[in-house]
Amino acid sequence: MFWLLAAAVGIGLVVLTRLWFTNEYFFFAAYVVLQYVVLATAWNILGGYTGYINFGTGAFFAIGAYSTVVLHNLHAKPALLQDWFGVALPAVPLPIMILVGGVVAGLVGLGTGYLTLRLRGVFFAIATLALAVVVQTLIVNWDYVGGSRGTYVIRPAQAPLGGGYIQYLYTLMVALSVISVGIARTIERSRLGLGFAAIRDDEQAAEAGGVPTLRLKLIATTLSGGLMGMAGAPLPYYVTYVEPSSAFNLSYAVNSVAMPVVGGMTSWVGRIIGAVLLGTIQQLATVTISSALNLLIVGLLLIFFVVIAPNGIVGLVTARRHRRRTAAEIAAAQERAA
Repeated sequence: MFWLLAAAVGIGLVVLTRLWFTNEYFFFAAYVVLQYVVLATAWNILGGYTGYINFGTGAFFAIGAYSTVVLHNLHAKPALLQDWFGVALPAVPLPIMILVGGVVAGLVGLGTGYLTLRLRGVFFAIATLALAVVVQTLIVNWDYVGGSRGTYVIRPAQAPLGGGYIQYLYTLMVALSVISVGIARTIERSRLGLGFAAIRDDEQAAEAGGVPTLRLKLIATTLSGGLMGMAGAPLPYYVTYVEPSSAFNLSYAVNSVAMPVVGGMTSWVGRIIGAVLLGTIQQLATVTISSALNLLIVGLLLIFFVVIAPNGIVGLVTARRHRRRTAAEIAAAQERAA
């Protein structure tokens, strides 16, 4: 029922926004907010559910983006395939590119997890940060995808679903948001989620109790990396010019950590709240003041919530409801005693 309801909400959101908004900038900004919903949800699978802090968001995001660049170049610049196989690759639909980006990033996540998940705490976080540096160095020195100069990606003249191409990208990002949130909620309510929680609370005790910790951590890194890659795959068609500094932008890593913390890491609703709140604030700051303030705003909010409300907005609401319920139970008990 949740998947059906989520699909209905996604379809309704796309239809209503296309009817109500005619300004392309709304879809341009909404795409970014939805992209952060996917990134925050993906990060929380490993960082929130399993307790392994990942600073390599930029690497997985860029892998998805450059997977799209490779597939685009194989069609737009077919000399490589013609030299090797004597054929040219037909135009690949963007949804297929998103799947390919997710698979490639998921495989990189699997390999990285196998090599680094025996590390714990700050050592694992440093290893994921090193992964981003390694991947960026490889991209900078890969001429086929533009190297340090970057490369242009020309959008198709017409969008498959009608309307502008930005509206089409917005529709795809709505679908990715629904899928990522649905996966997160399914994990929370499954044995897989219980295993992740056991690792987060006490990994040694979980392993002693028979929980297959390494296998579960590999699943978490693969799912997290795959969803991040899928979020990054449409980027070349969104910006039309991809360079390492934009694909590996620090804001992706910072926001993917801050949004679950602000919204709440224990519930799938928290990532939606955090992503919509911080994403909207940053878009408003970009339009009214300057995009240079975005990371400052995110940093200040992150510090505020870490100090004042470490469980995020969802945690505040839950604690308040718990206090009210407790007060009502005490009052009822006193009335019965009287």
